[in-house]
This record gives sequence, C-alpha cells and structure tokens, in this order.
Amino acid sequence: MAKLIYSAITSVDGYIADRDAEFGWAVPDEELHAFVNDLLRPVGTYLYGRRMFEVMKVWEDPKFAAEGSPAVADFSQLWRAADKVVFSGTLSEVDTARTRIERRFDPAAVRELKETAETDLVLGGATLAAPAFAAGLIDEVHLFPAPVSVGGGTAAMPDFRVDLELLHAGRFASGFAHLHYRLRP
Repeated sequence: MAKLIYSAITSVDGYIADRDAEFGWAVPDEELHAFVNDLLRPVGTYLYGRRMFEVMKVWEDPKFAAEGSPAVADFSQLWRAADKVVFSGTLSEVDTARTRIERRFDPAAVRELKETAETDLVLGGATLAAPAFAAGLIDEVHLFPAPVSVGGGTAAMPDFRVDLELLHAGRFASGFAHLHYRLRP
C-alpha cells in the first residue's frame, strides 16, 4: 500500500500562511528546494484543496520554471509528471494536465487510492490535511519550519491531537529545518 505523506513549509510557530494570507517568508532557497524535490521525486499523485491547487498550478508553465534555478526547473518537471487530485466543490474545471476534480473529500475513496497506487501520494494544504488526519489516512509528516515567527494565520496542523514519532530532524544553511514524523498508532 502506498503512503500518504503530508508536507508543509511552516513558520517556526506552526503556520503555513500569516494572518494576511501571505507566505513569502516560506520561499525555499536552492538547498531546501533540492531536498524537497528529492523527497517528492518518488511521489506519483498530489492531493490538493482548491486554494493550494491555485497556488501550485504555476508549476504547469515551463516558462515559469525556465526563469528559475535548477531546483525550480526540476520541481516543475516533477509536478507536471505527477497526477493531481483537487478536492473542490466550487472549481468547475482545471487547466493543468493530469488533473482531476473531486467534489468532496471522501476518506474511503482516498483510502482506496492509497491501496491501489503504485507510488506514494503527497497531500498539500492544511485545510485538506485536517480531515485526512481525522480519518487516519496520513502516514508520514514532513514539516519545514522557516526561521520566522508570524504570530498567527493558517495553522499547518489540525486543531485536534495528533500523536507523532520523530524519525529525523535536520537543518539547512538558510535556517530552515526539516522534521520528519510518522503517525503513532
């Protein structure tokens, strides 16, 4: 069975966006971006809520990546090669390849997707992560705290208890960290 991995760049106080819905402080440098690329390289499917998908779809444009660093270009290729599932009751169509819309988050359907997938899946977006955590679907968590405290905003983790076991902690020259957890049963 494939793993469902939740990954997020956060502030050190646990937010993926600040109170103004800004996240410019979360832009990874080349070292961190290359690390995330290697982490996501074996992933075959990305699961997103509408808002996270709207942020991520810029990677569909090869011109965007061509103007960036080698890690940016690499991620663009990884993103375009993967399947994407967008959970949205409001999005009527998508303009990115390998993307489908699901009208609602159905834990049983996601569980079946995990059971039949040949590669791991990654979930992006805190709003989508909460019901996935509640349904016991998340297997691993990768958090990348930035060296900034924003004091509030959109929390990376759900507002209920999630017991985690730390598997690895690392740091990057930029001051970002990497915390890799698995969920405790």
